[in-house]
Amino acid sequence: MLVNGVANGSIAPDDRGLCYGDGLFETILFVRGRAPLWSRHTARLTESCARLLLPAPDMDLIAREAAHASAPFTRAVVRITLTRGAGPRGYAIQHAAQMTRVVAAAPAPEIPADCYHCGIRVRVCALRLGEQPALAGIKHLNRLEQVLARAEWNDETIDEGLLCDAHGRVIGATSANLFALIDGRLVTPALQRCGVAGVARAEVLAQRACEVRDLEMEELLRADEVFLSNSVRGIMPVTALDERRWPVGPVARELQAHWRALGLIEDAA
Repeated sequence: MLVNGVANGSIAPDDRGLCYGDGLFETILFVRGRAPLWSRHTARLTESCARLLLPAPDMDLIAREAAHASAPFTRAVVRITLTRGAGPRGYAIQHAAQMTRVVAAAPAPEIPADCYHCGIRVRVCALRLGEQPALAGIKHLNRLEQVLARAEWNDETIDEGLLCDAHGRVIGATSANLFALIDGRLVTPALQRCGVAGVARAEVLAQRACEVRDLEMEELLRADEVFLSNSVRGIMPVTALDERRWPVGPVARELQAHWRALGLIEDAA
């Protein structure tokens, strides 16, 4: 782990990322030293910094540190965390503060092949996402909604939990975006009010015509095909939600092949 370029460095106790969640992060899959979705991650990181009034990051420096951190692993998950840095007590922004940069790597998790071949089972979480358009889409450091949603179940047969907003509209999963094939059209939820706009979602949108709009649970349940996207786990077909069952559909298979061609996954059919 590198903290401001220092191996195993420390973070100040008055760092605003620690005190207020004042920062953001990216989680990037490296495969044999390459990050196939790097440009999408850096684009979101740059946009997110601008939206949080953070200085523009030095992407060349971050790229060097990420490559260094991922080097020991064939498949690595590199997390880049940027905070506003240490500062005095209070919410007021100190524009002269030095931003904190943390780059850490770990071995990528092994995803069971069945998740790709046979699909996954999901549930609907009781927690409802709050709406805040100023923060919607970005990966800011406050993930308490996702933490509490994930705490709702410990059934190992359930792989993910679906999250809705306060009006019951489907937004996504705790750590993935959602797509559904409805009446022959691919649909993904709009994320202007809440949710995270994942880089895997952006890649899917670049590959397939897709309606980005509000999605009601009733619509999702009558879909012909449902799948999740995640930059580390790839394309995961959803085959069960309570008593509802779906087949692994052709759109998911096509996108799994695309992920495989990018070098992001090795187990998809």
